[in-house]
Amino acid sequence: MLLQHATWIEAEAYLRRSNGIIMPIGSTEQHGPNGLIGTDALCAEVIARGVGEAAQAFVGPTIGVGMAVHHMGFAGSMTLRPSTLIQIIHDYVLSLARHGFRRFFFLNGHGGNIATVNAAFYEIYAAAEGALGQAAVDQPLQCKLVNWWDSPAASVVARELFGDDDGSHATASEVSVTQWAFPDTIKRGVTLDPPRAPAGRFYGPADFRKRYPDGRIGSNPGLATPDKGKRLYDAAVPDITNMYREFVAAE
Repeated sequence: MLLQHATWIEAEAYLRRSNGIIMPIGSTEQHGPNGLIGTDALCAEVIARGVGEAAQAFVGPTIGVGMAVHHMGFAGSMTLRPSTLIQIIHDYVLSLARHGFRRFFFLNGHGGNIATVNAAFYEIYAAAEGALGQAAVDQPLQCKLVNWWDSPAASVVARELFGDDDGSHATASEVSVTQWAFPDTIKRGVTLDPPRAPAGRFYGPADFRKRYPDGRIGSNPGLATPDKGKRLYDAAVPDITNMYREFVAAE
Protein backbone atom coordinates (compact mmCIF):
# COMPACT_ATOMS: atom_id res chain seq x y z
CA MET A 1 0.00 0.00 0.00
CA LEU A 2 1.99 2.93 -1.28
CA LEU A 3 1.09 6.38 -0.01
CA GLN A 4 2.12 7.86 -3.34
CA HIS A 5 -0.31 5.58 -5.19
CA ALA A 6 -3.26 6.62 -3.01
CA THR A 7 -5.60 9.58 -3.28
CA TRP A 8 -6.10 12.02 -0.44
CA ILE A 9 -9.52 10.48 0.09
CA GLU A 10 -7.94 7.04 0.53
CA ALA A 11 -5.33 8.48 2.88
CA GLU A 12 -8.05 10.08 4.98
CA ALA A 13 -9.93 6.78 5.14
CA TYR A 14 -6.75 4.92 6.13
CA LEU A 15 -6.20 7.32 9.03
CA ARG A 16 -9.59 6.41 10.44
CA ARG A 17 -8.29 2.89 11.09
CA SER A 18 -4.53 3.36 11.58
CA ASN A 19 -2.03 6.05 12.45
CA GLY A 20 1.03 4.02 11.45
CA ILE A 21 3.21 4.30 8.36
CA ILE A 22 6.33 2.53 7.11
CA MET A 23 9.12 4.83 5.93
CA PRO A 24 11.87 3.17 3.84
CA ILE A 25 15.26 4.84 4.07
CA GLY A 26 18.51 3.89 2.39
CA SER A 27 21.43 5.38 0.54
CA THR A 28 22.81 6.01 -2.93
CA GLU A 29 26.40 4.82 -2.81
CA GLN A 30 28.84 2.41 -4.40
CA HIS A 31 28.40 -1.28 -3.61
CA GLY A 32 31.48 -2.82 -5.14
CA PRO A 33 32.00 -4.09 -8.68
CA ASN A 34 28.73 -6.05 -8.96
CA GLY A 35 26.43 -4.20 -6.54
CA LEU A 36 24.03 -1.47 -7.61
CA ILE A 37 24.64 2.08 -6.43
CA GLY A 38 21.03 2.15 -5.24
CA THR A 39 21.29 -1.13 -3.28
CA ASP A 40 20.52 0.26 0.17
CA ALA A 41 17.49 2.26 -0.93
CA LEU A 42 16.22 -0.51 -3.21
CA CYS A 43 16.43 -3.20 -0.52
CA ALA A 44 14.64 -1.00 2.00
CA GLU A 45 11.91 -0.11 -0.49
CA VAL A 46 11.32 -3.67 -1.73
CA ILE A 47 11.09 -5.11 1.77
CA ALA A 48 8.97 -2.19 2.99
CA ARG A 49 6.48 -2.87 0.21
CA GLY A 50 6.28 -6.49 1.28
CA VAL A 51 5.68 -5.48 4.90
CA GLY A 52 3.10 -2.91 3.85
CA GLU A 53 1.17 -5.52 1.89
CA ALA A 54 1.31 -8.04 4.74
CA ALA A 55 0.31 -5.51 7.41
CA GLN A 56 -2.13 -3.55 5.21
CA ALA A 57 -0.11 -0.47 6.07
CA PHE A 58 0.83 2.60 4.09
CA VAL A 59 4.43 2.81 2.87
CA GLY A 60 5.77 6.33 2.49
CA PRO A 61 8.16 7.62 -0.17
CA THR A 62 11.67 6.21 0.12
CA ILE A 63 14.39 8.49 1.42
CA GLY A 64 16.92 7.35 -1.13
CA VAL A 65 20.01 9.43 -0.30
CA GLY A 66 21.51 9.04 3.14
CA MET A 67 24.67 9.69 5.15
CA ALA A 68 27.39 8.23 2.90
CA VAL A 69 30.31 10.66 3.12
CA HIS A 70 32.77 7.78 3.40
CA HIS A 71 31.77 6.47 -0.05
CA MET A 72 32.40 9.69 -1.92
CA GLY A 73 35.67 8.43 -3.34
CA PHE A 74 33.66 6.27 -5.76
CA ALA A 75 31.86 7.60 -8.83
CA GLY A 76 28.08 7.90 -8.61
CA SER A 77 27.88 7.97 -4.82
CA MET A 78 25.78 10.70 -3.24
CA THR A 79 25.56 11.90 0.33
CA LEU A 80 23.67 14.22 2.62
CA ARG A 81 25.27 15.95 5.56
CA PRO A 82 23.95 14.55 8.83
CA SER A 83 22.27 17.89 9.55
CA THR A 84 20.51 17.79 6.17
CA LEU A 85 19.27 14.24 6.67
CA ILE A 86 17.96 15.18 10.11
CA GLN A 87 15.99 18.04 8.59
CA ILE A 88 14.56 15.85 5.82
CA ILE A 89 13.37 13.24 8.31
CA HIS A 90 12.02 15.97 10.59
CA ASP A 91 10.01 17.56 7.76
CA TYR A 92 8.72 14.22 6.40
CA VAL A 93 7.45 13.16 9.80
CA LEU A 94 5.89 16.47 10.84
CA SER A 95 4.22 16.84 7.45
CA LEU A 96 2.49 13.49 7.93
CA ALA A 97 1.82 14.16 11.61
CA ARG A 98 -0.26 17.17 10.59
CA HIS A 99 -2.74 14.76 9.01
CA GLY A 100 -2.89 12.34 11.92
CA PHE A 101 -0.03 9.88 11.46
CA ARG A 102 1.56 9.14 14.83
CA ARG A 103 3.66 5.95 14.49
CA PHE A 104 6.59 6.17 12.09
CA PHE A 105 8.38 2.90 11.38
CA PHE A 106 11.63 3.60 9.54
CA LEU A 107 12.86 0.55 7.63
CA ASN A 108 16.55 1.12 7.00
CA GLY A 109 18.90 -0.27 4.38
CA HIS A 110 22.13 1.57 5.28
CA GLY A 111 24.19 1.24 8.44
CA GLY A 112 25.64 4.72 8.00
CA ASN A 113 22.17 6.20 8.59
CA ILE A 114 21.63 4.78 12.07
CA ALA A 115 23.17 7.48 14.26
CA THR A 116 21.69 10.32 12.21
CA VAL A 117 18.19 8.82 12.09
CA ASN A 118 18.14 8.33 15.86
CA ALA A 119 19.28 11.92 16.32
CA ALA A 120 16.46 13.04 14.01
CA PHE A 121 13.93 11.27 16.21
CA TYR A 122 14.91 13.42 19.18
CA GLU A 123 14.66 16.57 17.08
CA ILE A 124 11.15 15.45 16.10
CA TYR A 125 10.11 14.70 19.68
CA ALA A 126 11.40 18.08 20.83
CA ALA A 127 9.43 19.89 18.14
CA ALA A 128 6.26 17.81 18.33
CA GLU A 129 5.95 18.01 22.10
CA GLY A 130 6.64 21.72 22.27
CA ALA A 131 9.97 21.38 24.09
CA LEU A 132 11.45 24.08 21.86
CA GLY A 133 8.51 26.45 22.14
CA GLN A 134 6.94 25.26 18.90
CA ALA A 135 3.35 24.15 18.47
CA ALA A 136 2.84 20.64 19.79
CA VAL A 137 0.80 17.91 18.11
CA ASP A 138 -2.25 16.61 19.93
CA GLN A 139 -0.81 13.12 20.60
CA PRO A 140 2.80 12.04 21.14
CA LEU A 141 4.66 10.85 18.06
CA GLN A 142 6.60 7.62 18.15
CA CYS A 143 9.41 6.72 15.76
CA LYS A 144 11.21 3.41 15.42
CA LEU A 145 14.23 2.40 13.33
CA VAL A 146 14.63 -1.19 12.11
CA ASN A 147 17.47 -2.40 9.89
CA TRP A 148 16.12 -5.02 7.50
CA TRP A 149 19.21 -7.23 7.88
CA ASP A 150 18.63 -7.42 11.65
CA SER A 151 15.49 -9.48 11.13
CA PRO A 152 16.20 -12.62 13.21
CA ALA A 153 15.01 -14.97 10.46
CA ALA A 154 16.91 -13.14 7.73
CA SER A 155 20.06 -13.17 9.87
CA VAL A 156 19.81 -16.94 10.19
CA VAL A 157 19.36 -17.34 6.43
CA ALA A 158 22.30 -15.02 5.68
CA ARG A 159 24.55 -16.97 8.01
CA GLU A 160 23.47 -20.25 6.46
CA LEU A 161 23.99 -19.01 2.91
CA PHE A 162 27.16 -16.97 3.25
CA GLY A 163 28.75 -17.33 6.68
CA ASP A 164 31.54 -14.81 7.19
CA ASP A 165 31.65 -14.16 3.43
CA ASP A 166 28.60 -11.91 3.80
CA GLY A 167 30.85 -9.13 5.04
CA SER A 168 29.84 -5.66 6.16
CA HIS A 169 29.60 -3.62 2.96
CA ALA A 170 28.49 -4.68 -0.51
CA THR A 171 27.28 -7.80 1.25
CA ALA A 172 26.25 -10.95 -0.53
CA SER A 173 22.85 -10.65 1.18
CA GLU A 174 21.95 -7.20 -0.08
CA VAL A 175 23.28 -7.89 -3.56
CA SER A 176 21.16 -11.07 -3.63
CA VAL A 177 18.02 -9.13 -2.71
CA THR A 178 18.55 -6.64 -5.54
CA GLN A 179 19.29 -9.46 -7.99
CA TRP A 180 15.98 -11.10 -7.09
CA ALA A 181 14.00 -7.86 -7.16
CA PHE A 182 15.63 -6.40 -10.28
CA PRO A 183 16.96 -9.32 -12.37
CA ASP A 184 17.49 -7.14 -15.43
CA THR A 185 20.21 -5.24 -13.56
CA ILE A 186 22.40 -8.24 -12.62
CA LYS A 187 26.05 -7.57 -13.42
CA ARG A 188 27.48 -10.72 -14.95
CA GLY A 189 31.08 -11.72 -15.59
CA VAL A 190 32.50 -9.44 -12.88
CA THR A 191 35.83 -10.58 -11.40
CA LEU A 192 36.24 -10.09 -7.67
CA ASP A 193 39.88 -10.15 -6.64
CA PRO A 194 40.21 -11.44 -4.01
CA PRO A 195 36.80 -13.18 -3.90
CA ARG A 196 36.40 -12.12 -0.27
CA ALA A 197 37.47 -8.54 0.36
CA PRO A 198 39.58 -7.53 3.37
CA ALA A 199 37.82 -6.13 6.42
CA GLY A 200 38.71 -3.39 8.87
CA ARG A 201 38.22 0.26 9.69
CA PHE A 202 38.65 3.44 7.65
CA TYR A 203 38.79 7.22 8.07
CA GLY A 204 36.99 9.30 5.48
CA PRO A 205 36.46 8.80 1.74
CA ALA A 206 40.09 8.94 0.59
CA ASP A 207 41.19 6.43 3.21
CA PHE A 208 38.23 4.18 2.38
CA ARG A 209 39.20 4.12 -1.31
CA LYS A 210 42.84 3.42 -0.43
CA ARG A 211 42.05 0.52 1.91
CA TYR A 212 39.22 -0.99 -0.13
CA PRO A 213 39.92 -0.08 -3.76
CA ASP A 214 36.95 -1.97 -5.23
CA GLY A 215 34.52 -0.72 -2.56
CA ARG A 216 33.82 -3.96 -0.68
CA ILE A 217 34.48 -4.57 3.02
CA GLY A 218 34.84 -8.18 4.13
CA SER A 219 32.36 -9.46 1.56
CA ASN A 220 32.13 -11.87 -1.34
CA PRO A 221 29.08 -10.69 -3.31
CA GLY A 222 30.08 -13.11 -6.05
CA LEU A 223 28.07 -15.61 -3.99
CA ALA A 224 24.87 -13.61 -4.57
CA THR A 225 22.02 -15.11 -6.59
CA PRO A 226 18.38 -14.15 -7.14
CA ASP A 227 17.17 -17.34 -5.42
CA LYS A 228 19.14 -16.44 -2.31
CA GLY A 229 17.65 -12.96 -2.44
CA LYS A 230 14.15 -14.43 -2.49
CA ARG A 231 14.97 -16.55 0.56
CA LEU A 232 16.19 -13.48 2.43
CA TYR A 233 13.11 -11.47 1.42
CA ASP A 234 10.76 -14.28 2.45
CA ALA A 235 12.51 -14.49 5.83
CA ALA A 236 12.68 -10.76 6.50
CA VAL A 237 9.14 -9.71 5.59
CA PRO A 238 7.20 -11.77 8.19
CA ASP A 239 9.66 -10.82 10.95
CA ILE A 240 9.49 -7.13 10.18
CA THR A 241 5.72 -7.26 9.72
CA ASN A 242 5.43 -8.55 13.28
CA MET A 243 7.75 -5.78 14.49
CA TYR A 244 5.60 -3.19 12.74
CA ARG A 245 2.35 -4.56 14.14
CA GLU A 246 3.75 -4.64 17.67
CA PHE A 247 5.01 -1.09 17.31
CA VAL A 248 1.67 0.27 16.10
CA ALA A 249 -0.32 -1.66 18.72
CA ALA A 250 1.88 -0.77 21.72
CA GLU A 251 0.84 1.90 24.21
